[in-house]
Amino acid sequence: MSDPYSDIPELADLDIGGALIRVPMEINVPFTRRVRALVDTVEFQRLGQISQLGLVSRVYPGARHTRFEHALGVYHNALCYLHQLRKDRRFCAIVDSRSAELLLAAALLHDLGHWPFCHPIEDLELLGISRHERHAARFLGPDSELPQVLRDEWGIDSAELLDVLSPRTDTPRLRLLRSILSGPIDIDKMDYLDRDSLHCGVPYGRHFDRHRLIQSLLLNASGDGLAISYKGKTAAELMVFARYVMFSEVYWHHAVRSATSMFARGFYELSERLHLDRLFAQTESELISELRQMARGTSSAGLIEGVFGPRRALYKRVAEYGYDREPQIYEQISGRPYMDLVCWSASLATLVGQRLGCTLAPTSLLIDAPPPHREVEFEIDVYYPQRDEYRRLQEVSPVVDALARTQFDDYAKRVRVYGDPAIAQSVKKIADFDRLLLEAVSSAPE
Repeated sequence: MSDPYSDIPELADLDIGGALIRVPMEINVPFTRRVRALVDTVEFQRLGQISQLGLVSRVYPGARHTRFEHALGVYHNALCYLHQLRKDRRFCAIVDSRSAELLLAAALLHDLGHWPFCHPIEDLELLGISRHERHAARFLGPDSELPQVLRDEWGIDSAELLDVLSPRTDTPRLRLLRSILSGPIDIDKMDYLDRDSLHCGVPYGRHFDRHRLIQSLLLNASGDGLAISYKGKTAAELMVFARYVMFSEVYWHHAVRSATSMFARGFYELSERLHLDRLFAQTESELISELRQMARGTSSAGLIEGVFGPRRALYKRVAEYGYDREPQIYEQISGRPYMDLVCWSASLATLVGQRLGCTLAPTSLLIDAPPPHREVEFEIDVYYPQRDEYRRLQEVSPVVDALARTQFDDYAKRVRVYGDPAIAQSVKKIADFDRLLLEAVSSAPE
């Protein structure tokens, strides 16, 4: 079978070596002239000023890697996926050389629409804020450098690229490309689990055999998404579990969520005074500087300064609830819109202040909870050639089945209440705090 991708220079460089750029951990990323042209644009260079994990660095000091580094890792994974999938006749019949190049460009630019602290801001669900995938369009407009580079160097129209990143049309080919970019076992997760784990200094996200998993890739029965052969089943189980542990121990670490809750509430209070369109085009340091300036003299000052000021002063955890502990409280608060958390926090501060014999500011206590959207993605097939059949990973894996049945989010994420350090110890001593919390939740206006 002839190689349908023999004219793609980046794949050739993956095999034989050539110009490259190095990213941790000792990864040689092919760096051809047209890749360099994309990377050198103002729009891509901006990603070097946006950290991958944002507020996680307040707890894990090594977690200062950027979306620039991550984008190069995702692009490298795209090459590795193509290297494997070009052995599959059905894949080559659907994804021609030009589509493969579209995938490479999309991999490099998949985070183009990200702004600093994107995910906690998205979770606020403020009016007028679209998801970051749609936000990418602003960097592909007629006044940007990037569309011209895509057109001149890659022969790709920016509208076609945007259709991959933020779907407008639907074909089996596009569903297949999108499943490689964003699915249960995609090039994005394959990179960020490994990279985040490396920079945080923890082992959790690196304990799966990525090479074995990539070698097992093939198409699903309908030809519009990825599947794995039975030889990759164990590696897939370990990747799912690695993701669960990274959420539990890193992304939803109690101190990380304290910083996130403080930032979210401070941003929410300031949002009506902020020019969000301009803010989202800024670098991380520019956004932090503007938030600190805008917060001075407001109720948000302590929150913003506690996270970004010269002295770290994070709120303390005063209560925690999970699906496995106090499930009634957890289920009542988890998955509710952010506005509800704001109202409940203010009501709780009033009730706790009455109990302590003082007046507390509405932002003295912060309720943090899993957002309405969930992280669960287990829908991938395992192919058994002896029987020529595909079966769901959840059906053949007790590990994945257990996570799916008990709800990944419910065990990896928690409902927590955080308090200003000045009152946290006093709040912890309130014997019937749970009752006060439930009273706040039930009495706050809908």
